[in-house]
Amino acid sequence: MSSIGNVDTEKLIKGCISGERKYQQLLYKQFYGKMFAVCCRYVKDQDEAKDLLQEGFIKVFEKLSNYNNKGSFEGWIRRIMVNNAIDHFRKSKNIFTSIDEKIQIKDENDNMAGEDDSLFSKFKANDLIAAIQKLSPAYQTVFNLYVVEGYSHQDIANELNISVGTSKSNLAKAKMNLRKELLGKINTVL
Repeated sequence: MSSIGNVDTEKLIKGCISGERKYQQLLYKQFYGKMFAVCCRYVKDQDEAKDLLQEGFIKVFEKLSNYNNKGSFEGWIRRIMVNNAIDHFRKSKNIFTSIDEKIQIKDENDNMAGEDDSLFSKFKANDLIAAIQKLSPAYQTVFNLYVVEGYSHQDIANELNISVGTSKSNLAKAKMNLRKELLGKINTVL
């Protein structure tokens, strides 16, 4: 059994389920930083990320009795935070670029993927997060779900109620905008 601080995870979960404030605070403090970083990837600013984080922790505490000790507890919490971000964007209307399914989108495995890797490796994580936060909500969400969370375009389409083509289009446009933003930073340094 793993532990959080000096408390084993099972005892922490039981304490939270029974409403013991000290265990809830311990869980919150333990995962605040990592989950805040997850939330920051899906929104434009830290205030909005804090709102997502708070909503996410409320859901964690509400669903804690459903945790079955299979897999990573941190991974379980992370999944709730990501799903909360997805729910947040489902509520937003008309944020996704719609495309005709027949439009050809460059495959994400084309030549630009190698260029992106090379470009992205030149920046610190904070710079990349800042660039991602400048993307439109649609591009930012699809980019994070595909690149960071490892969702397929079909999974993204199902989660966000969009077409696979729209998911691919938003990812391609997100990469193009990130590339432009990061190249602009490089050019200002030179």
